[in-house]
Amino acid sequence: MQKLTQRSLLEIIAMTLRELEDQALRLSAEDRWQLINALMRSLQPKLQPTSKPKGLAASLIGIAKTDTLPPTDEEVKAMLDERLVQKYL
Repeated sequence: MQKLTQRSLLEIIAMTLRELEDQALRLSAEDRWQLINALMRSLQPKLQPTSKPKGLAASLIGIAKTDTLPPTDEEVKAMLDERLVQKYL
């Protein structure tokens, strides 16, 4: 099996797609499988490092966070009832 050198890579880049296909078909079956594997690896998505969000949305993260526990269902119902009484009286 022939290892690709920088010169051979430059020659490949200069080829048209048809010339590249012709060259690939001249390879042995083993070399063609290695070429296929190399091409498949190049198509797999690269993992992007996670970064902290930026901008307005990032500044809003945790804006509603409090040190108290959230209200219970009964407390929420009582607040809604009180609000309705205030609104319509």
